[in-house]
Amino acid sequence: MTLETEVQALRQVPMFREIDPARLKLLAFTSERVMFSSGQHFFAQGDPSDAAYVLLQGKANVVIQTPNGPLQVAQFSSNDLLGEMGILSDSPRSASIVADGDVTALRIDKRVFLELLGQFPQMSVAVMRELAKRLERTNAKLAELSA
Repeated sequence: MTLETEVQALRQVPMFREIDPARLKLLAFTSERVMFSSGQHFFAQGDPSDAAYVLLQGKANVVIQTPNGPLQVAQFSSNDLLGEMGILSDSPRSASIVADGDVTALRIDKRVFLELLGQFPQMSVAVMRELAKRLERTNAKLAELSA
């Protein structure tokens, strides 16, 4: 995957759409392309929150540990951003992210991600909207499981 391909992939992420192409190119350049095999963890619940990830190809599951064992609460696919919650709350990971098949992603360092939010207020609003949607979906899933 070339730098230009990564820039095009970043442009597909809703919260990055309004960022100018030169800045996206810099973001792609400073990010690390990482690959995960099926079942491999991006990170585990309780780990330090040191990066966010943009899924370029593949799917990843959000899994939380419960008294009854692991529970999948969501799934991400191409062009989704994940791992930003821990960065924003400056707390350990609230869930594990596990590759569902082979996955290619861009790893965005915490410092770079926070700089982007500071430079692009519209991105901060987009992150808040996405987090609100995720909270609504999680609440609905929990209500469904407890019924």
